Amino acid sequence: MIPENLQDNAVIVALGNLAASAKSEFDELTIEVAAADILAVLRQLKGLGFEQLTTVTAVDRYPSEPRFEIVYHLHSFSKKQRLRIKARISGESPEIESACGVYGGANWYEREVFDFYGVIFLNHPDPRRIMMPDDWEGYPLRKDYPVTGTRY
Repeated sequence: MIPENLQDNAVIVALGNLAASAKSEFDELTIEVAAADILAVLRQLKGLGFEQLTTVTAVDRYPSEPRFEIVYHLHSFSKKQRLRIKARISGESPEIESACGVYGGANWYEREVFDFYGVIFLNHPDPRRIMMPDDWEGYPLRKDYPVTGTRY
């Protein structure tokens, strides 16, 4: 749901039906979108002048479903605006399309999210661990990851 005070926002108007909900906090707009629409949304926003992807991260909402929230932070230098995009994905099949085709800088951010949360970025050009050893089992930032005892 888009609050009335944000319905005239140019970004929300441009996204149209792709924006499921929106809110403004700390002078930054947050827009929730369907995970299936993430590439269309990112392409649209890049065309609107949000030329830099500054972060891709995840939030584990365990035990809630959809479990994961994938968060993208975008920056427009020309407009002097920041924007947060959120897409929720299932814990049973944590997959979302890679943003690398739209923002090349998403590469390492997505690898880090995979490494720590186990989220698979479909069509990623280099989907391997970036922080943890290749033989590491599990995803250490998941809320159900054991914090004590043997992990192997």
